Amino acid sequence: MSWIVPLVLFAVCCSVTSSRADHQTGTRALKAAEASQGQRLTAEGKSLLDSIVDAGMLPDLRRPSFEDLKSETKEFYVSLSDSLAWISNSKPTSQALAMIHLLKTADEKGLTAEEYDGLQWDTRLARFERPSPPREADLVIFDVALTVSAIRYISDLYSGRVNPRLFHFELELHEREVDLSEFLKGVLASGPDIASVLQVVEPPFPAYHRTILALQRYRKLAREDDGEALPLSGTTIKPGDSYAGAPRLFRLLRLVGDLSPQASAPSSAVYEGALVHGVKHFQERHGLESTGVLDEETLKALNTPLSRRVAQLELTLERWRWVPHKFVRPPIVVNIPEFRLRAIDEKYHWVLSMKVVVGTAYEHQTPAFASEVRSIIFRPYWNVPLGIQREEFLPKIEENPGYLAENSYEIVDREGNVVDEDPAKDEVKEKLRSGQLGIRQRPGPDNALGLIKFDFPSQFDVYMHGTPSTELFSKSRRDFSHGCIRVEDPVSLASWLLRDQPEGTAENIRSAMYGEQTIRVALSKPIPVLIVYGTAVVMEDGDVRFFEDIYGQDAALEQALTAGESRPQ
Repeated sequence: MSWIVPLVLFAVCCSVTSSRADHQTGTRALKAAEASQGQRLTAEGKSLLDSIVDAGMLPDLRRPSFEDLKSETKEFYVSLSDSLAWISNSKPTSQALAMIHLLKTADEKGLTAEEYDGLQWDTRLARFERPSPPREADLVIFDVALTVSAIRYISDLYSGRVNPRLFHFELELHEREVDLSEFLKGVLASGPDIASVLQVVEPPFPAYHRTILALQRYRKLAREDDGEALPLSGTTIKPGDSYAGAPRLFRLLRLVGDLSPQASAPSSAVYEGALVHGVKHFQERHGLESTGVLDEETLKALNTPLSRRVAQLELTLERWRWVPHKFVRPPIVVNIPEFRLRAIDEKYHWVLSMKVVVGTAYEHQTPAFASEVRSIIFRPYWNVPLGIQREEFLPKIEENPGYLAENSYEIVDREGNVVDEDPAKDEVKEKLRSGQLGIRQRPGPDNALGLIKFDFPSQFDVYMHGTPSTELFSKSRRDFSHGCIRVEDPVSLASWLLRDQPEGTAENIRSAMYGEQTIRVALSKPIPVLIVYGTAVVMEDGDVRFFEDIYGQDAALEQALTAGESRPQ
């Protein structure tokens, strides 16, 4: 893709594993690639190859233009010294057949086989079975088609099909780049075991590989499901009520694993027993309150086609590929639709998990981006953003001139100095409206940020913090903030972030929280934080959970993937 800038293959290999054995394997692969030679071309064949590559266009491809990959394709063929890559003795090599198999089964990775000419390869291979050998021109066209398709596949498998910046997902922490030409030479040298070689470019995270398995499972479930819709009764169905959809509900819950395969089918239309327990588990997996009551939201989730769940898993895999493949330190990950934060250890296992509150869906969406937590502020001030100051605070001051004093707010100038002004005066309100004066809330347990703020640079002015409004964490849907992220257990998060520093003890954290001063503690080493958006999450025990597309980003990503917006045509 045009937004991928090449580095060397070894950088990719080393980013995933530092073992000497893997390094030696990569070295042997490259040496073997350099030594291997495909079918030599005549002068006419070489001229045709050069003309196709220089044009960046091959009509035989489903997407004929490969202008965005022209430099990589040219570099690849120059390194082969007037030879084809995938043809030997006028036949496809074992590597070619192995690569074609991967292209045809790209759907298993959450990609789309047709993006890599999946339906065309059988027809192309059949031409080699004819009595007369193919012409050299046909061999050249076949070879370039496979090279371009392979590069597209490797690139998409590594970094995704869509540029994440189209969705304002900024990845500033690390560059994740691979030299596609060099990597493809390593693939050529690997023999039929190309699949193992390509594992190097996939995200190394266990959750990514769990999602691959979940996708394969849900594809199978979608084929097996009869698709019958559960009846909507118009009233809430509670345990003990009669429900005509009980037989279908039983089949669905058993199919997706919310009921044991050994569970017995209900003998009547009464909603009770195992069905209620199955619905509770289903609700838990779908971000709903686990009440066991068949309400409108639950029936909507139950009636969502399993093909839709397949799509959610595919979109999650796409977003996994946007994430840096390696971190200097284990990161914190906040998943917006799940309303949850997790801290991850060196082996990418979840070691800390808590609920979060994120920005409201319609006015103050929390952006997806990457940054680094650099400091923790105990007993923070809250500097009210100008938009909130204008839209929310000035009307409150109009209604009650004593509002600021009653809620521990103070007026400050642009340098942060407290200004002793009467907020009820028109000239003061005008300065507050224009931003000449600001409002901030003094530290304390009632401060909107709570007693701990987690500070990281962000062009969006978004950060994580505690909150006095802890009752919001009891709700299943938690989009209530102006965009910042409120964390359920700021003490545990602070302790984890400061685990290698003397300030990280429970005693020191409590002392800083309930002291008299505002204290900023710098982290000895910044810790990456990823604010991501995924409506499907596969737990460490394999449980698959789905969440509502609260910001409509799944729909937008699907549209971009369908339109191929990220690719020059």
